[in-house]
Amino acid sequence: MTKLSIEDLEQLQALEEGLWIAETRFDMEWMERTLAPDFFEFGRSGRVYRREDTLAIESQPIDARLPLANLEARLVSPDVALVTYISAVTYDSVEDIGNRSSIWSRTGSGWQLRFHQGTPVTT
Repeated sequence: MTKLSIEDLEQLQALEEGLWIAETRFDMEWMERTLAPDFFEFGRSGRVYRREDTLAIESQPIDARLPLANLEARLVSPDVALVTYISAVTYDSVEDIGNRSSIWSRTGSGWQLRFHQGTPVTT
């Protein structure tokens, strides 16, 4: 099996973290490049978000803890990577912890996010 290179791991981590930084998350050009045309997400709420839903979210502050905790990336095929991590985000003074998983595809111009899922962590 092909191993993920250090360069690919660093790129995937930077892309995942970019989704948690308001300056990149709400930069339409960056998001258009980052989200695959068929992107969709199963949100923590259970709601399904399509690419157009994600791109339509209005700019807002994001209070996420970076670097992302326990980030791991593994190739599932030579051009498809699964990234998992734990997110910690504060909303209205309440910290929200979630298990996250993303599927990224390597394209001619770099990695694109195809799928994302957030699952609440209960304590």
